[in-house]
Amino acid sequence: MKELLTTPVIWFLVGLVLLLLELVLPGLIIVFFGIGAWIVAIAVLIFPGLSLTAQFWIFGIASVLGLILLRKFLKDRFFKQDDKKEGSLDDEFIGKKATAETDLVAGKPGKVSFKGTQWSAISDCDVEKGQFVKIVDKESITLKVTADK
Repeated sequence: MKELLTTPVIWFLVGLVLLLLELVLPGLIIVFFGIGAWIVAIAVLIFPGLSLTAQFWIFGIASVLGLILLRKFLKDRFFKQDDKKEGSLDDEFIGKKATAETDLVAGKPGKVSFKGTQWSAISDCDVEKGQFVKIVDKESITLKVTADK
């Protein structure tokens, strides 16, 4: 068993634990320390006589450089929320026409039909059943509508 726990294997395992820890504590920071540990594992394989101090220096420098140079790029690449995608769902509703399925009394919930589906709706004015309404806002699964003129 002692032969299995060589210095490169220990650094590899430390890196693996750090990478798994990134899944539990997301933030795209710990992953760079895991990669830094793997870089040390490779360095120790190439240079077996590397001192512990040198290993920690390599670990620190590789981790911090990766963090400084790559974090912003990777975060923007993989975790950035695209405003256009976020707004497109609202664009699908706002400004479109729907049909009142029930009489809508100002400020009271009712039903409208939009794209073949019934939705809860609240109107800012009285609307009769069958009248067209214009969707002005959407909050969760409730549409805010106004009489279409």
